Amino acid sequence: MRGLRSEVIRWSHRMFCFVPLWVSGDQICERVTSGPSHAIDVTREAIKDGADAVIAVGGDGTLHEVVNGFFWKGSPVRPLDRGPDHLTALGLIPLGTGSDFARTFGWSNDPRQAIDRIVKGVKSKLDIGMMEGPNGDPHFFVNVADIHLSAKAGYFASMYKRFGNLCYVIGALRGFWGHNNRDMKIKVNGGEWRTVDKVTALCVGNAKYFGGGMKITPTADPFSGDLEVVILQNFKWYSFLLKLHRLYGGTHLVVKEVSSMRVQSIEVAEVVPNGDIFVQSDGEHFGFLPTKFSVLPGAVDFFC
Repeated sequence: MRGLRSEVIRWSHRMFCFVPLWVSGDQICERVTSGPSHAIDVTREAIKDGADAVIAVGGDGTLHEVVNGFFWKGSPVRPLDRGPDHLTALGLIPLGTGSDFARTFGWSNDPRQAIDRIVKGVKSKLDIGMMEGPNGDPHFFVNVADIHLSAKAGYFASMYKRFGNLCYVIGALRGFWGHNNRDMKIKVNGGEWRTVDKVTALCVGNAKYFGGGMKITPTADPFSGDLEVVILQNFKWYSFLLKLHRLYGGTHLVVKEVSSMRVQSIEVAEVVPNGDIFVQSDGEHFGFLPTKFSVLPGAVDFFC
């Protein structure tokens, strides 16, 4: 693992950041992704080949794909010839625009600090979020999944990446154009359905931050075995602006229109189905409601 230090420092100075690396014994391999979902395939290939670790070098989108590569049809990917007890660890060298997952740990976009963490070899069991849409195919997230306004804002924010973290505020304001708060129904931990009126956004956090530093699920802990759900209700564009400092500071849970709960699973659907409420996870578009979210406690060994 110590040979990783000089190699990744060299790679981090190149003009790309979508790089899954994998480590097997003393061998370090790199792969520059060629397009969407390529990191998923690269990760699965590395795990099947018996990699000791797969390291995402990049932002939250890269990490999201690498995490999804740890699974296949809802089950963990296993090496073909290393035995059932061999586990591939996950590492992160954050180099993205937002790097929101890294914020939960107080990590900066400094590759040298990240390499030092990985070389030390200290690992913890990381929770992974799972989401299932109407077709039942599972998808995985490591940071925050969200619904309605925030998901639309993320879609628009991707068009303004040239403005850095300001792209998330621009995306939110554009998302409010033509936005209507919608009545939804939720089922928590397999219980009964109940209605939540005038939902502006519903966020399911395995970690704390999204949107370039917005502390949306401030009590989430990716090692706790549960998820934090935060629901914003009846927000207008001007109330969003007035409360923006609370959203970034993580003090919004005291606001009257905001509620929070800890869950192992939550299903979310429209009261009147229209099929047009956006769902995203880790900043990547997932689809539309209905969606079920659940947690896989300690699913992946993580260098931290």
